[in-house]
Amino acid sequence: MENIEITSMSSRGQIVIPQRLRDRLRIQEGEKFIVIGEDSTIILKKVEMPSFAGFEKLLKRTREFAKTKGIRETDVEEAIKKARKK
Repeated sequence: MENIEITSMSSRGQIVIPQRLRDRLRIQEGEKFIVIGEDSTIILKKVEMPSFAGFEKLLKRTREFAKTKGIRETDVEEAIKKARKK
């Protein structure tokens, strides 16, 4: 297993991810991680931004749907106002 490295924790609770793993996984300074801990296991999962390609596709389909149904921007604004009053 090439992905096994040994590291240690500092007095401030900081753990260094070894350089070889940082290079291989393309981890950069300032990246965010989710930390999961159970029993004697700690898992770090890099937080990645979702692709905007999927979002753009969904937005396009939503606009097309609204257009075919005759939903106008003012209709959406009114619906938001009503929802906020509740």
